[in-house]
Amino acid sequence: MIHHVWGLMAHPKREWQKIRGEDENVIQLFGSHVAILAAIPVLCSLIGTTFVGWHFGESVEGQDMRVQLSAGMALVLAALFYALILGAVYLMGFVIHWLAARFESRPSLQRCTVFAGHMATPLFLSGIVTLYPLVWLCVLALGIGLAYTAYLVIIGLPHFLGIDRQAGLRAAGAWLAVGVLVLEALLAITIFIGGYGANLVAG
Repeated sequence: MIHHVWGLMAHPKREWQKIRGEDENVIQLFGSHVAILAAIPVLCSLIGTTFVGWHFGESVEGQDMRVQLSAGMALVLAALFYALILGAVYLMGFVIHWLAARFESRPSLQRCTVFAGHMATPLFLSGIVTLYPLVWLCVLALGIGLAYTAYLVIIGLPHFLGIDRQAGLRAAGAWLAVGVLVLEALLAITIFIGGYGANLVAG
């Protein structure tokens, strides 16, 4: 739930233990965590693209290169962007469930989706920077978000699956290599394209 945000960022090991001990379902996850946090990059990019605009530096003539969207187009893109984020979280849960088949303590699809939703927390928070959409700043923020997401995966899997640390590290490495981190990267790229790419098309 939303109260796990601070714990995942400040003391993730202890917070993963709390999450594992809870009986949270997908509806609760989306209603009280994902739906709220996914709105952060959507609303911030909506404000940034309409009131500030994406800044691409200066042209050869010294003019400010800035692209803004109309309010109507920005709202349509924001709705699509929001739906894509929610779908990406569910897809990540499905991939985790599929990759967990070789473990005896195989978690349910519901539990894997809950894990994926909490795992994406750093990426949701990194979307705040799109309030003032500078390309280099957004790239930096998404890079940090991805790095911390990888950290959450590595330390969270042993608690989530109830396995020892070494087995958890092997599992985390395999999952990151196969696709979990790739899916998180796709979510980050979606957040970036939600403002940056749309503005390029509009321009």
